[in-house]
Amino acid sequence: MTSIDPGTAAWHRQLHHTAGGTLSAETAQTPGMQRYEAISGARNGSQKIWMGENHVAPGMVSGDHHHGEAETGIYVVSGHPVFVFLRDDVEERVETQPGDYIYVPPYVPHREENPSPDEPAVVVLARSTQEGIVVNLPSLRAHVPELDRRIAELAR
Repeated sequence: MTSIDPGTAAWHRQLHHTAGGTLSAETAQTPGMQRYEAISGARNGSQKIWMGENHVAPGMVSGDHHHGEAETGIYVVSGHPVFVFLRDDVEERVETQPGDYIYVPPYVPHREENPSPDEPAVVVLARSTQEGIVVNLPSLRAHVPELDRRIAELAR
């Protein structure tokens, strides 16, 4: 068995710093919002997470979408974004304020809305995949086969 000397480079890997003003818009997008990437496999070499921001302008409604296999954690920085999803085929709205957190399970169709007439909504996003997966949908009712399989697995 090989042991690693704590003084070797394996124990002293580089930290990666992304300054707030240097986030990249070169990531998957959904109409009605703007995502900015801070941490990803391509940008920083992350292997298991993606992080960034999402901005929804006043009065905007995003397109319906999901994030594939990624679990998504959302922290509301500013504004009062509303997260919309289906429960028993009825639209449900989660109204938020700064300091709130939202969890979006894998493959769950949803959208973001910003009902404010003058204040942008800004959230921080964290995903369990190294790249920002975005699957844009024609509606919240669009069939997502992976979600059917996931629900069946959870029911067992």
